[in-house]
Amino acid sequence: MKKSFGDKPYLFPMPTYMIGTYNDDDSVDAMMMAWGGICDNNMVALNLEKTHKTVTNLYKRKAFTLAIPSIDTLEASDYLGTISGNNEPNKFAISGLSSSKSKNVDAPIINEYPVTLECIVEKFEEEPYGLRILGKIVNVLADESVLDEKGQIDFKKVNTFVFDQINYNYYAVGEKVGKAWHSGNKFIKKK
Repeated sequence: MKKSFGDKPYLFPMPTYMIGTYNDDDSVDAMMMAWGGICDNNMVALNLEKTHKTVTNLYKRKAFTLAIPSIDTLEASDYLGTISGNNEPNKFAISGLSSSKSKNVDAPIINEYPVTLECIVEKFEEEPYGLRILGKIVNVLADESVLDEKGQIDFKKVNTFVFDQINYNYYAVGEKVGKAWHSGNKFIKKK
C-alpha cells in the first residue's frame, strides 16, 4: 500500500546551485537555489521568485554565474540561500567566500566552488506559476583539482551535495553506480 501526499514538489534529488550576480554598487550577490537545471545543450533554467535581490540584479545585468557548491562550502552556501540580499546587503562578505570577475560575462566567479557555468540571460518568462529565467551557457570553468586523468570533470572529486525538498536536508553525492546509456544494455534486443 502507498501513502498519498497530495500535490507536493517531492522529487529527489534536487540539485544545489549558487547563482552569482553583481549588485548596483558592483558588490557580489550570491544565492543558493535548487529549483532549476539544464533545459537544453547550452541552456539553464532558473525558477525563482521575483522578490529576490538576485532577480533584480539579473534584470539589470543580464548575466550570472551558476556554480556547483562542494561539501566544504555547505555552511556558507546554506547561509547564502537562507538570507536575502534585500535584508542583508553584505551577506556575501559575511559568508567568508571570495570572488573574482568573470572574463566572459558581467558576473562574479566564486573562487571556492569547483565548477562554474558562466551565463548570459536569454529570456525572462513570467508565468502564472512563477518566473523562469533562461540562461545561455557561454563557458564552463573547473578547478584542475576536480579533473580526471583525461582532463574531464570528475563529479566524485567535486564532492557536491543535493537538497531533500521533503525533509529539508542535504545529502552528499557519492559513488558511481552505473554508466548512462550502457547499464541497461542487457534489455536491448540485438537484430
